[in-house]
Amino acid sequence: MLRTASLVIGLLSLPLAASAAGCRLALVLAMDVSSSVDATEDTLQRKGLAAALISDSVRKAFFASDLPVALAVYEWSGRYNQEMVLDWLMIDSQAALLTAAETVAASTRSHNDFPTAMGYALGYGANLFERAPQCLSKKLDMAGDGQNNEGFGPQLAYAEFPFDDVTVNGLVVNAADFEAEVGLISFYQGEVLHGPGAFMVIANGFDDYERAMKIKLEREVAPPAIGALPQQENAG
Repeated sequence: MLRTASLVIGLLSLPLAASAAGCRLALVLAMDVSSSVDATEDTLQRKGLAAALISDSVRKAFFASDLPVALAVYEWSGRYNQEMVLDWLMIDSQAALLTAAETVAASTRSHNDFPTAMGYALGYGANLFERAPQCLSKKLDMAGDGQNNEGFGPQLAYAEFPFDDVTVNGLVVNAADFEAEVGLISFYQGEVLHGPGAFMVIANGFDDYERAMKIKLEREVAPPAIGALPQQENAG
Protein backbone atom coordinates (compact mmCIF):
# COMPACT_ATOMS: atom_id res chain seq x y z
CA MET A 1 0.00 0.00 0.00
CA LEU A 2 2.79 2.41 0.92
CA ARG A 3 4.57 1.73 -2.37
CA THR A 4 1.37 2.34 -4.34
CA ALA A 5 0.73 5.61 -2.52
CA SER A 6 4.27 6.78 -3.24
CA LEU A 7 3.87 5.97 -6.94
CA VAL A 8 0.58 7.92 -7.10
CA ILE A 9 2.17 10.92 -5.40
CA GLY A 10 5.08 10.76 -7.83
CA LEU A 11 2.81 10.66 -10.86
CA LEU A 12 0.73 13.56 -9.58
CA SER A 13 3.85 15.65 -9.13
CA LEU A 14 5.04 15.16 -12.73
CA PRO A 15 2.90 17.93 -14.29
CA LEU A 16 4.10 20.39 -11.64
CA ALA A 17 7.73 19.50 -12.27
CA ALA A 18 7.28 19.74 -16.02
CA SER A 19 5.61 23.14 -15.80
CA ALA A 20 8.53 24.47 -13.75
CA ALA A 21 11.14 23.30 -16.26
CA GLY A 22 11.77 24.58 -19.75
CA CYS A 23 12.97 21.22 -21.04
CA ARG A 24 13.10 17.56 -20.13
CA LEU A 25 16.88 17.11 -20.40
CA ALA A 26 20.06 19.17 -20.33
CA LEU A 27 22.61 17.10 -22.25
CA VAL A 28 26.34 17.86 -22.48
CA LEU A 29 28.56 15.99 -24.93
CA ALA A 30 32.33 16.02 -24.30
CA MET A 31 34.71 15.16 -27.17
CA ASP A 32 38.26 13.93 -26.55
CA VAL A 33 40.91 15.94 -28.46
CA SER A 34 43.93 14.76 -26.48
CA SER A 35 47.19 13.92 -28.22
CA SER A 36 46.17 10.27 -28.70
CA VAL A 37 43.52 11.43 -31.18
CA ASP A 38 45.08 12.21 -34.56
CA ALA A 39 43.66 14.55 -37.21
CA THR A 40 41.87 11.81 -39.14
CA GLU A 41 40.30 10.42 -35.97
CA ASP A 42 39.18 13.87 -34.89
CA THR A 43 37.45 14.39 -38.23
CA LEU A 44 35.68 11.04 -37.86
CA GLN A 45 34.60 12.09 -34.38
CA ARG A 46 33.10 15.43 -35.45
CA LYS A 47 31.48 14.14 -38.63
CA GLY A 48 30.22 11.08 -36.77
CA LEU A 49 28.58 13.15 -34.05
CA ALA A 50 27.03 15.52 -36.60
CA ALA A 51 25.63 12.63 -38.66
CA ALA A 52 24.30 10.88 -35.56
CA LEU A 53 22.45 13.99 -34.42
CA ILE A 54 20.38 14.16 -37.61
CA SER A 55 19.91 10.42 -38.12
CA ASP A 56 16.28 9.29 -38.26
CA SER A 57 16.30 7.36 -34.98
CA VAL A 58 17.95 10.18 -33.03
CA ARG A 59 15.63 12.81 -34.53
CA LYS A 60 12.63 10.77 -33.39
CA ALA A 61 14.09 10.49 -29.89
CA PHE A 62 14.69 14.25 -29.65
CA PHE A 63 11.11 15.06 -30.63
CA ALA A 64 9.32 12.23 -28.82
CA SER A 65 8.05 14.66 -26.17
CA ASP A 66 6.54 18.13 -26.06
CA LEU A 67 9.35 19.16 -23.72
CA PRO A 68 12.57 19.78 -25.69
CA VAL A 69 16.20 18.89 -24.95
CA ALA A 70 18.90 21.50 -24.27
CA LEU A 71 22.23 20.54 -25.87
CA ALA A 72 25.82 21.69 -25.39
CA VAL A 73 29.08 20.27 -26.77
CA TYR A 74 32.67 20.89 -25.70
CA GLU A 75 36.08 19.39 -26.42
CA TRP A 76 38.69 18.50 -23.82
CA SER A 77 42.27 17.34 -23.45
CA GLY A 78 44.78 18.75 -20.90
CA ARG A 79 43.91 20.20 -17.53
CA TYR A 80 43.41 23.73 -18.86
CA ASN A 81 42.35 22.82 -22.39
CA GLN A 82 38.57 22.73 -22.70
CA GLU A 83 36.72 24.70 -25.36
CA MET A 84 33.06 25.08 -26.28
CA VAL A 85 32.01 23.65 -29.63
CA LEU A 86 28.28 24.32 -29.23
CA ASP A 87 26.99 26.49 -26.40
CA TRP A 88 23.59 25.73 -24.90
CA LEU A 89 20.99 25.40 -27.62
CA MET A 90 17.36 24.41 -27.08
CA ILE A 91 16.54 21.67 -29.58
CA ASP A 92 12.91 22.65 -30.01
CA SER A 93 12.68 22.28 -33.80
CA GLN A 94 14.18 20.36 -36.70
CA ALA A 95 15.99 23.55 -37.68
CA ALA A 96 17.63 23.80 -34.24
CA LEU A 97 18.84 20.21 -34.44
CA LEU A 98 20.26 20.85 -37.91
CA THR A 99 22.03 23.95 -36.61
CA ALA A 100 23.61 21.90 -33.83
CA ALA A 101 24.80 19.25 -36.29
CA GLU A 102 26.18 21.82 -38.73
CA THR A 103 28.01 23.64 -35.93
CA VAL A 104 29.72 20.45 -34.80
CA ALA A 105 30.56 19.40 -38.38
CA ALA A 106 32.12 22.79 -39.17
CA SER A 107 34.15 22.99 -35.95
CA THR A 108 37.92 22.50 -35.77
CA ARG A 109 39.89 21.26 -32.79
CA SER A 110 41.43 23.84 -30.50
CA HIS A 111 44.29 21.68 -29.17
CA ASN A 112 46.13 18.57 -30.37
CA ASP A 113 49.19 18.09 -28.15
CA PHE A 114 47.91 17.76 -24.58
CA PRO A 115 47.32 14.70 -22.38
CA THR A 116 44.08 13.22 -21.04
CA ALA A 117 42.91 15.20 -18.00
CA MET A 118 39.47 13.68 -17.52
CA GLY A 119 38.91 15.00 -13.99
CA TYR A 120 39.39 18.57 -15.18
CA ALA A 121 37.16 17.87 -18.18
CA LEU A 122 34.39 16.62 -15.91
CA GLY A 123 34.75 19.69 -13.70
CA TYR A 124 34.34 21.90 -16.76
CA GLY A 125 31.21 19.99 -17.72
CA ALA A 126 29.76 20.29 -14.23
CA ASN A 127 30.18 24.06 -14.36
CA LEU A 128 28.32 24.19 -17.67
CA PHE A 129 25.21 22.93 -15.91
CA GLU A 130 25.33 25.96 -13.62
CA ARG A 131 24.21 28.12 -16.56
CA ALA A 132 22.08 25.53 -18.34
CA PRO A 133 18.34 25.97 -18.96
CA GLN A 134 16.16 24.58 -16.21
CA CYS A 135 15.45 20.97 -17.15
CA LEU A 136 14.00 17.90 -15.49
CA SER A 137 17.27 15.95 -15.70
CA LYS A 138 20.96 16.41 -16.49
CA LYS A 139 23.29 14.08 -18.38
CA LEU A 140 26.93 14.41 -19.40
CA ASP A 141 28.53 12.10 -21.92
CA MET A 142 32.30 11.55 -21.83
CA ALA A 143 33.74 10.29 -25.11
CA GLY A 144 37.35 9.18 -25.03
CA ASP A 145 40.00 6.78 -26.28
CA GLY A 146 42.21 6.68 -23.19
CA GLN A 147 42.41 6.73 -19.42
CA ASN A 148 43.09 9.78 -17.28
CA ASN A 149 46.83 10.54 -17.28
CA GLU A 150 47.03 14.10 -15.95
CA GLY A 151 45.75 15.59 -12.72
CA PHE A 152 42.94 14.19 -10.59
CA GLY A 153 40.65 11.46 -11.85
CA PRO A 154 36.87 11.16 -12.31
CA GLN A 155 36.07 9.97 -8.79
CA LEU A 156 37.66 13.04 -7.20
CA ALA A 157 35.82 15.23 -9.70
CA TYR A 158 32.52 13.67 -8.63
CA ALA A 159 33.37 14.39 -5.00
CA GLU A 160 34.45 18.00 -5.54
CA PHE A 161 32.08 19.29 -8.24
CA PRO A 162 28.24 19.44 -8.24
CA PHE A 163 27.37 16.03 -9.69
CA ASP A 164 24.66 14.93 -7.26
CA ASP A 165 21.91 15.27 -9.88
CA VAL A 166 24.00 14.59 -12.99
CA THR A 167 24.25 11.22 -14.74
CA VAL A 168 27.53 10.62 -16.57
CA ASN A 169 27.50 8.17 -19.48
CA GLY A 170 30.42 7.14 -21.66
CA LEU A 171 31.37 6.53 -25.26
CA VAL A 172 34.51 4.42 -25.22
CA VAL A 173 36.61 4.46 -28.38
CA ASN A 174 38.48 1.19 -27.97
CA ALA A 175 40.82 1.70 -30.90
CA ALA A 176 44.18 0.15 -30.07
CA ASP A 177 45.67 -3.00 -28.56
CA PHE A 178 47.41 -0.91 -25.91
CA GLU A 179 44.14 0.60 -24.74
CA ALA A 180 42.56 -2.84 -24.52
CA GLU A 181 45.50 -4.13 -22.48
CA VAL A 182 45.40 -1.38 -19.88
CA GLY A 183 41.68 -1.80 -19.40
CA LEU A 184 40.02 1.24 -20.96
CA ILE A 185 36.61 -0.39 -20.75
CA SER A 186 37.15 -1.36 -17.11
CA PHE A 187 38.31 2.18 -16.37
CA TYR A 188 35.07 3.61 -17.73
CA GLN A 189 33.01 1.03 -15.86
CA GLY A 190 34.74 1.61 -12.54
CA GLU A 191 35.71 5.28 -12.66
CA VAL A 192 33.69 7.24 -15.22
CA LEU A 193 30.08 6.04 -15.20
CA HIS A 194 28.15 7.96 -12.55
CA GLY A 195 24.58 8.21 -11.36
CA PRO A 196 21.35 6.22 -11.73
CA GLY A 197 21.03 4.44 -15.06
CA ALA A 198 24.55 5.37 -16.23
CA PHE A 199 25.71 3.36 -19.24
CA MET A 200 28.41 3.27 -21.87
CA VAL A 201 28.59 2.40 -25.55
CA ILE A 202 31.75 1.00 -27.12
CA ALA A 203 32.98 2.16 -30.53
CA ASN A 204 35.43 -0.19 -32.22
CA GLY A 205 37.72 2.61 -33.38
CA PHE A 206 36.84 6.05 -34.70
CA ASP A 207 35.50 4.50 -37.90
CA ASP A 208 32.72 3.12 -35.68
CA TYR A 209 32.10 6.41 -33.86
CA GLU A 210 28.95 7.38 -35.74
CA ARG A 211 27.22 4.04 -35.12
CA ALA A 212 28.05 4.08 -31.42
CA MET A 213 26.98 7.71 -31.05
CA LYS A 214 23.60 6.98 -32.65
CA ILE A 215 22.93 4.23 -30.13
CA LYS A 216 24.00 6.40 -27.22
CA LEU A 217 22.10 9.54 -28.25
CA GLU A 218 18.89 7.68 -29.00
CA ARG A 219 18.96 6.15 -25.54
CA GLU A 220 19.98 9.36 -23.78
CA VAL A 221 17.42 11.73 -25.26
CA ALA A 222 14.41 9.41 -25.41
CA PRO A 223 11.81 10.41 -22.79
CA PRO A 224 12.02 8.18 -19.72
CA ALA A 225 9.49 5.39 -19.39
CA ILE A 226 7.40 5.76 -16.24
CA GLY A 227 8.05 2.90 -13.91
CA ALA A 228 11.39 1.91 -15.47
CA LEU A 229 13.98 0.82 -12.91
CA PRO A 230 17.36 2.61 -13.12
CA GLN A 231 20.30 0.31 -13.79
CA GLN A 232 23.92 0.58 -14.82
CA GLU A 233 24.79 -1.30 -17.96
CA ASN A 234 26.83 -1.24 -21.14
CA ALA A 235 26.02 -1.39 -24.82
CA GLY A 236 28.24 -2.42 -27.71
